Amino acid sequence: MPEIVARGRESAQPTIWACGLCHYPNGKGRPENANITGLSYEYFVRQLIDFRSGARRSSDQRKINTDLMAGFAQAMTDEEITAAAKYFTSIPATPWITVVESETVPKTKAAGGMLLTREGAQEDVEPIGERIIETPVNARDTDFLRNPRSGFIAYVPPGSLKKGEALVMNGVTASGNKVIACAVCHGSDLRGLGPVPILAGRSPSYFVRQLYDMQHGNRNGVWTPLMSPILGSLGPADILAAAAYLTSLQP
Repeated sequence: MPEIVARGRESAQPTIWACGLCHYPNGKGRPENANITGLSYEYFVRQLIDFRSGARRSSDQRKINTDLMAGFAQAMTDEEITAAAKYFTSIPATPWITVVESETVPKTKAAGGMLLTREGAQEDVEPIGERIIETPVNARDTDFLRNPRSGFIAYVPPGSLKKGEALVMNGVTASGNKVIACAVCHGSDLRGLGPVPILAGRSPSYFVRQLYDMQHGNRNGVWTPLMSPILGSLGPADILAAAAYLTSLQP
């Protein structure tokens, strides 16, 4: 494991945190950041360059870890970027999130950038509505121990997977309009094609954030313009369905 991944660099300005702290040593990450396994070397490096240049920003000013990433990328040397990229892109993507269609979900609370299920006297369920609730399988393992072997559950509204499949594989939106299917550029198995990233099995929280940021002009990488015609035709229901279906796929 490279030093930048294992320990970061305290001498940097700003201090660079260990990549493994947030993304875990195995690269699987958590809902508030990103799973960085199964990516191509070219794509990985490009994202750090985009953070460094300001091409990747968050639409939500409260999401401070995006600004932290920008600072880390600006402080990282090219050699550190190369080392991190070689390390994480050597790790294959494996299952990490279980998708469950359900009309009800456990009540949750926001903590540490995630949704944790309520426990004890506060434990209860509620209608899912038009939401995706992504929460750790074991809150203690994830929140307190940062256990890199403890995954997540994503609860999605009933029917989401079928709607998502129609959009992702065939380009049919919730309103019946046609767009370019995700599978055209990201591969028939949605596992990426060269500089175009893997989508299968990723966090739905991450999916929704990235599509929202692109729609609002806060993610402007080299390939982002190719997404613009599609994003202009997608509403919240489409993004929810696509995220649910993509997360359900085997990476």
